[in-house]
Amino acid sequence: MDQNQTPLFTALTNHAARNPLQFHIPGHKKGVGMDPEFRAFMGDSALSIDLINIAPLDDLHQPLGVIEDAQKLAAEAFQADYTFFSVQGTSGAIMTMIMTVCSPGDKIIVPRNVHKSVMSAIIFSGAKPVFLSPERDANLGIDHGVTIGSVKRALQIHPDAKAVLVINPTYYGVCTNLKEIVNLVHSYDIPVLVDEAHGALIHFHDELPLSAMQAGADMSATSIHKLGGSLTQSSILNVKVQNNRINPKRAQTIISMLTTTSTSYLLLASLDTARRNLALNGHAIAEQTLRYAKLARERINEIPGLYCFGEDILGSEATYDYDPTKLTIHVRKLGITGYDAENWLREHYNLEVELSDMYNILCFITPGDTGQTTEALITALREMADVHRDKGKINDLVVKIPEIPQLSLPPRDAFYGDTEVIPFKESAGRIIAEFIYVYPPGIPILLPGEVISQENIDYIREHVQVGLPVKGPEDRNVEKVKVIVETQAIF
Repeated sequence: MDQNQTPLFTALTNHAARNPLQFHIPGHKKGVGMDPEFRAFMGDSALSIDLINIAPLDDLHQPLGVIEDAQKLAAEAFQADYTFFSVQGTSGAIMTMIMTVCSPGDKIIVPRNVHKSVMSAIIFSGAKPVFLSPERDANLGIDHGVTIGSVKRALQIHPDAKAVLVINPTYYGVCTNLKEIVNLVHSYDIPVLVDEAHGALIHFHDELPLSAMQAGADMSATSIHKLGGSLTQSSILNVKVQNNRINPKRAQTIISMLTTTSTSYLLLASLDTARRNLALNGHAIAEQTLRYAKLARERINEIPGLYCFGEDILGSEATYDYDPTKLTIHVRKLGITGYDAENWLREHYNLEVELSDMYNILCFITPGDTGQTTEALITALREMADVHRDKGKINDLVVKIPEIPQLSLPPRDAFYGDTEVIPFKESAGRIIAEFIYVYPPGIPILLPGEVISQENIDYIREHVQVGLPVKGPEDRNVEKVKVIVETQAIF
């Protein structure tokens, strides 16, 4: 196939050039019917291809023309048998993976530090999660991936599982030995699903970790918008058909069910063109990105009080490889929290980081970075360290992440069960009926169906007190929580 081609984007621009008289949605009709200030900001070129699924432009829900051609080109670029475009982000692609293979009552083996979209899909499908505990990093206060040993034990106990889901790479850029896990799981003839949200570039450079498709996984959900150059909310779902473990027609049906019928052609076109750029220039793009990332890491580690892990983190089952473009910067020795660092950088340098946690901030080096942006980051971090060094008490690193709570009810039963709202501080021992998570990264601390412990309560309240973004419950202040009604005994 000719990776220079952009079937969908070309069709859109050709259609716009013909300037047809439109009597269909969107109602702004190339910007004429919208707010003038917003139109001027967006530009008429972008608005001219903000279209809908009219015949010349194909239909994402049943692609037979230019969208089908664009998806075939993407499949070739990512070494997949099928690629489906997602305008519901990687969350939509992840939910599609799980709902393609799981029916009500089916078991699925998943890490406990999964994104909330995984648990949403488990609730929608009625599947039963079998949780794996990720490896915890006592030096950084974060979780990595799962070990091969834990996957092996889970398969021995649950050989009837319908799938195993792996996060690769993690939000912080750390990878497990995905190839070995894939081989192990396939020996049970069970499909491997990969949350590859943060791995858009890894397929295109041999100094980056192995991608899901390269490792032989059956399905992977990849955020092209995160690092691959497409617009926010645009992602892909890759499928390999091996031993009939995955039915691509069912995957198409599920992703269609989860997708708006008013699909954004701006998002779809950005996927088409991002694929072209990666297919033709991916190695060079990744090479430049790696160069800036390596420079940044070296310079950060020269700043007293800061630490950014690199190859030194490798060596365990769960830290088999890492993506150097993710800069996890440990700030505890400055006597501040990651949240403090995030706010200081925003207020003093107008610099925004990807996320902060209790001990770290996370910065991405992407194809959009230059020597100038890299140097600006180093300058800001150096001043932040100079300002805070030796001025505050260095807190001992205490990894207080609670143990995995007991799952007392299937998440679907808890989510749809009879509930009541009680004070969160008095909820120990009750079964929660909603999510509580910190976003980013969106990993649930408590899931519907789990038993709340006092340790959970203390951990969450501590995050709220230091200002970290605790989200999920209907009560945005996390003072009350929805729990399953306890039936009183009748005497």
